[in-house]
Amino acid sequence: MNLTGNTIFITGGGSGIGRALAEELHKRGNKVIISGRRKSHLDSVAKANPGIEGVELDITDPASIKAVAKKLTAEHPDLNVLINNAGIMEQDQAAGVIDDKLLVSTVTTNLLGPIRLTSALVNHLKIRRGVIIYNTSVLAFVPLAVAAVYSATKAALHSYVLSQRFLLRDSGVRVLELAPPWVRTELMKSQEAEQAMPLDQFISETLVALGTQADEILVEAALPLRANPGPEEHALVNGFNQQMLKVFSSSQV
Repeated sequence: MNLTGNTIFITGGGSGIGRALAEELHKRGNKVIISGRRKSHLDSVAKANPGIEGVELDITDPASIKAVAKKLTAEHPDLNVLINNAGIMEQDQAAGVIDDKLLVSTVTTNLLGPIRLTSALVNHLKIRRGVIIYNTSVLAFVPLAVAAVYSATKAALHSYVLSQRFLLRDSGVRVLELAPPWVRTELMKSQEAEQAMPLDQFISETLVALGTQADEILVEAALPLRANPGPEEHALVNGFNQQMLKVFSSSQV
């Protein structure tokens, strides 16, 4: 991916990985628009980084997603990079009764939100021959039992990425997956966790990987967990889909 001269929209850009990515990409000469539900956080980022714009978005609300997508394409016709970063993570009890509010909130935010937003922008990104990036997690490959619902949403999003990448293979749109290890952010109150990767180190290594032709953006600390499903996963998925195209007709790209 070219790391300069883009117009980039980042969800969940008010804090953590989203904010850090926004600031570093802004420094590299990209036009960066961030979103989130907390206007105060967006205003804080914009004030600290003149030129970054903020737009309020409720990623759990389909109407909010449609409205923001319409606004983005109208006000920023050069938009060519979407970074689906917004997400929530809470501990749950897979061995007992799952709190339904937690379940619905996590699935809606982490899985339905990025799918809906990408769906609303994908035709525009086809015109721009753009880039779609999903922030998943190494927990998509090796689930964390105490956050089973979160891990399951990331595994589901990883699966969706593989399908979308395959279907968009000839469209000019690249579909990338960023799968962070444990990073020191507000997620699960990990700012001070010694075992977690420092945020600045993670961003530095991530930008190096983003500047390559890799489809999966992995820092070194994520590699051992990513290796879990086996190195032939992509070949297997692509081969399977080639066979299925002969069985099912498709109007997709």
